[in-house]
Amino acid sequence: MSLRPGDTESIGGYALVDRLGSGGMGVVYLGRSASGRQVAVKVVHAQYALDEEFRARFRQEIAAARRVSGAFTAPVVDADADAELPWMATLYVPGPTVAEVVERGGPLEGRALRTLALGLVEALRDIHQAGVVHRDLKPSNVLLAEDGPRVIDFGISRAADNQSLTVTGRLIGTPPFMSPEQFAAPRDVTAASDVFSLGSLLVYAATGNRPFDGASPYLTGYQVMYEQPRLDGVSEPLRSIAERCLDKDAAARPQLTELHGMLLDLPDSESGSESGAGSWPTVVADLPQAPRPHPAAPETVHPDSQRPRRARRLAIALATAVAVGALGLTTLHWMSDRTTDTGTPAASTSTAAMALPTGWQPWRSSLVTGKTGEPLDYGESGCVAGSSTVYCAGTGFTVTALDAASGRVGWRSGTSPETARPVGVRDGRLYTYVKPDSSQTYIARRLVALDAKTGTRLWQHPVSEDRNAVLFDGGVLAMDVNATRFVAYDRSGHQLWTAAAKSTTGTACTPTVLGGAPYALCEPMDDPSKGGRSLLRLDAKTGTAKEIAQLPTGAMPLGMLDGRLLFAVPKLAEGYFASGEDQPYTALEEVDPAGGSVRVPLPGTSRGTPTLVKGVIYFVRPNGTVTAVRAADGKRLWQRGTDTENLSTPVFSAKFDRLYFANRFGRLLALDRSTGAVEWSTSALSNAGDSTDDTTPYVLLVKDALVAVAGDTAFSVRPPATR
Repeated sequence: MSLRPGDTESIGGYALVDRLGSGGMGVVYLGRSASGRQVAVKVVHAQYALDEEFRARFRQEIAAARRVSGAFTAPVVDADADAELPWMATLYVPGPTVAEVVERGGPLEGRALRTLALGLVEALRDIHQAGVVHRDLKPSNVLLAEDGPRVIDFGISRAADNQSLTVTGRLIGTPPFMSPEQFAAPRDVTAASDVFSLGSLLVYAATGNRPFDGASPYLTGYQVMYEQPRLDGVSEPLRSIAERCLDKDAAARPQLTELHGMLLDLPDSESGSESGAGSWPTVVADLPQAPRPHPAAPETVHPDSQRPRRARRLAIALATAVAVGALGLTTLHWMSDRTTDTGTPAASTSTAAMALPTGWQPWRSSLVTGKTGEPLDYGESGCVAGSSTVYCAGTGFTVTALDAASGRVGWRSGTSPETARPVGVRDGRLYTYVKPDSSQTYIARRLVALDAKTGTRLWQHPVSEDRNAVLFDGGVLAMDVNATRFVAYDRSGHQLWTAAAKSTTGTACTPTVLGGAPYALCEPMDDPSKGGRSLLRLDAKTGTAKEIAQLPTGAMPLGMLDGRLLFAVPKLAEGYFASGEDQPYTALEEVDPAGGSVRVPLPGTSRGTPTLVKGVIYFVRPNGTVTAVRAADGKRLWQRGTDTENLSTPVFSAKFDRLYFANRFGRLLALDRSTGAVEWSTSALSNAGDSTDDTTPYVLLVKDALVAVAGDTAFSVRPPATR
């Protein structure tokens, strides 16, 4: 990715020519010395430069990395921990990361997997012989060069013979690839921790799935510490090796010498082929765009909007904050039964006429702006659709109106970066949020109405920081700043009514809309994991609240089914609140708006984020598994492992009877709604921006055109019409 406005052009005598990536600690640039040698230059973020504890850790990182030298590591060539912006330069190694290769080309096998495994053992041997524990061995920290893998980023390593630095209340690492002792006793981590991480990394490389993959970093940490790894799809002898590496007892894990001997038994070639040592999956040429959809149907409810932010956290803590590393980005191409040699969709022979916006053509638009200021950060991004315009918001950019046919920017509104999807568009009004000037003592967000054609602000009202507003038939429903009262406004911004937020269960209430009518879910303020949920119906004209049902803790609203309100009932571990992405569900709850409910059990355990579409609930797991369950009786209709991780909620195309998905890197997927068969898929965008790991992908349909947001990029494509 190219340099951005404000990026320095040189540091330490190295000309900075490109951005390689960024994370919570700093930015990594491609640099060039006066002699032409290429280096990777890590420059620390300015906010950390004044933190002496951070500088001490950075000096330790440099010292540790300099002590490591081997064929499978990237050596340090220069550094300055005392510069105004501390920096470190390592030898630049061209090649994708393991994360990128698996994401775009699928799991490794044969000689490629064997070469990776043996190379990593040799790299760890060099690292440990230098008295260093890497502590963050993960797919995005391993580069696949032509002559073998390279381990990079000693950003959280620690010299074993140095006195530990105390980092109070903080754990650093990437949960799916951390060891149990990194959570339990981070200052007592030994070389055996890297062996555990290696086991997780090899499982990911061989299957595309993580052996520990909870719905949040905290749940993942719990799995690492107490649950057995998921090794589905790992064949022998790697399965037995992984089981040894992933032993909870550090002393029971194999030493590197023993592990090297075990890995020699891995197959040296793929069935029917002879791959070279550097034969990683091929990189496909980049194309300009890729998409996916989402209709504004009353029965589709985004789960994260239905519970307070504070209730999304675990009620029990691991006594740490977890720093999660970013994954790599990949390239885009169509993968269907009918593609041209350029990778674009082949001309359709279907007689079904596409309904596209007038003048439509494929487009791709960056939504990054130079805005600074107090961020409006809710970890959500995406778009809502008008008749010919889509209105998007996400990390790093303000609310933006894009022409649905061309992707051209019509207008932008707002003065600071926003990661909060607009509420919706109706009757010429776009409803969204803004953050007031940071000079105010207390900064509450504002609900605003914008003219959908011009972006002109029509009115604004202060609302709750962590309860999202919703559109209902007759107005927009929000909560006041203190989240103690519901407030409804009409399109002109006039207050329709207000009502106290309270129930027999508790006063932590969240607005929702089902079938166009306003409702609310309330739970105990002090501990949402106990006490269940009260369902309130709010009169659309007066705001009068009526408690119509008691629901289990974490019950998730899905929509309407034959005049009844439908909820998914989660299975919760003690001390946990429903966390969404990989939550297990055991039953459905059907509630009559007039009172009374019926419980429908689900067969086995259905996991993932649930979405109701045409009487069927689709559970989407982070690992790409999609399960279809009939809402009327809970019968499982089909289950499909798509091998595409981090999918969005599905969007339904009635014309082609398909479900469309996108993932956080812009990869698209189409499934037959009735059978779950994969009709077509794409690889990811080559560069969706810096926020892919921080935001949820979101898609919609504008007529038959797909519009999606992934990372910092909005894009639109026409899906293949063939069946």
